[in-house]
Amino acid sequence: MSQMFLTGDPPITLMLRRSARARRISLRISQLDGRVTLTLPKRVPEREALAFAREKETWIRKHLAARGEDVDVVLGAVLPVGGRMHEVAAGSGRKVRFEEGRVLVPGVAERTGPRLMGHLKAIARARLAEASDHYAAKLGRPYSALTLRDTRSRWGSCTSEGRLMYSWRLILAPPDVLDYVAAHEVAHLAEMNHAPEFWEQVQRIYGDYKAPRAWLRKQGGDLHRYRFDR
Repeated sequence: MSQMFLTGDPPITLMLRRSARARRISLRISQLDGRVTLTLPKRVPEREALAFAREKETWIRKHLAARGEDVDVVLGAVLPVGGRMHEVAAGSGRKVRFEEGRVLVPGVAERTGPRLMGHLKAIARARLAEASDHYAAKLGRPYSALTLRDTRSRWGSCTSEGRLMYSWRLILAPPDVLDYVAAHEVAHLAEMNHAPEFWEQVQRIYGDYKAPRAWLRKQGGDLHRYRFDR
């Protein structure tokens, strides 16, 4: 995959991907990270892809603006934890601490983002393990392993071997959303599909899931705007 740039204010990075199956140039904007991808047939020159992007520039900028800008997690930044907004502030001692409306991160300012990310991952693992244990007990089926990743395409998954995977960014979402995703993936231990029987299992072990599911669809993409490694 290669890159090109659409000039303007600000410039837009275009990711070019060639596909043997593509019959024409297509354009996709990820609502998770704002990545703009152009898929090209094998023999279409890159200049045609750039011309195509220029024709769609107004549409591209409109969708990127609707998504919102990325947020660098540095001192003074504001981000959600458990669905509640917190200002990132300098802390003392060795541990990250939460107080009303603030999260206090000790250490050098340049390491604020990575240090806070490590702390949030630890909290996410504990919360997701607790939720998974709870729903697995209600389902009556154990899982075999639990891992965390920073996935862009899904919030969780369950393999046929009973391995659960979750996005650690769920710790940024409201608690009921995290719980719903845990129940959703645990329900796959009984039904490895999304047939009506699967949703019956989710309803049985979690309850009414419509609100947290809708939250993920409408607002979940915003959780990927927070950048901890800059």
